[in-house]
Parts: sequence; C-alpha cells; structure tokens
Amino acid sequence: MSSVTQSPAISQSAATPAPTSKKMVWTGRVISAIPVLLMVFSATMKLIKAAPVVQGMPRYGYPESQIVILGALELLSCIVYLIPSTAVLGAILMTAYLGGATATNVRIGDPSYIMTVLLGVFVWGGLFFRDARLRALIPFRR
Repeated sequence: MSSVTQSPAISQSAATPAPTSKKMVWTGRVISAIPVLLMVFSATMKLIKAAPVVQGMPRYGYPESQIVILGALELLSCIVYLIPSTAVLGAILMTAYLGGATATNVRIGDPSYIMTVLLGVFVWGGLFFRDARLRALIPFRR
C-alpha cells in the first residue's frame, strides 16, 4: 500500500475546480468568438476556392490542390473547439494550424504573422475563461 498523502488543498483544487461565474463564461465566449469567426471565414474562402485565395497560394508556397484540404482542417479544428467536451483538443488543433500559418508568414517575410499569434492567444485565453478545468491546471495566484 502506498503511504503517499496529499494536502487537502492540492487534492481539492485538482478534483473540484472553482465554479465559473456567468460573467467569466461570457467573457470567454466573446474572446473565443474572435479567432473562431476569422478562421471560419478563412476556411469558407478556401472551401469555395475564392479567387483571392487561389491567386495568393503560390505566394505562400502551397499548390492550389491543397486549398480545400487546408480549409477543411481549419473548419474542423474550429468545430472541435466549439464543442465544450472537446474544446481543449480543438484549442490544440487550432494552435497547430495557426502555428503553421505563423511559420509560413514568417518564412515569406509577411508581417501579418502577428495576427496569427494573437489569434492563438485568444484561442487559449477564451478557453481559460470558459473552462474551470483549464484554470485549475494553470492557476494564477493573487
């Protein structure tokens, strides 16, 4: 038998995260909506193969044949993020997608990489306000 004991504060905070106020949840939803709306718009433009997207892909070094695949991955990651039970996985997928976009923009010298970095911050920031489990995992002390 194990004689390891946990302090009540540690086991209680890990087992039952602090309740989330309605104000926090709505703040998280608003913050989360920013990257979701922008990425859904971007995915839609890729899925319909809008002319500016098709014309811009060679600049980023991607063949036109990859446009629909990229759009589907972008949209799928947003959908997974919006489902509360899979939101953390969705945040990981969105962060991975945005990381690739950031690397692509940096590689070609496009200063818009700042936008993709900020969107990634909003993905996790919004989830931090919405999900008490994430706040328990990354506690900020006063």
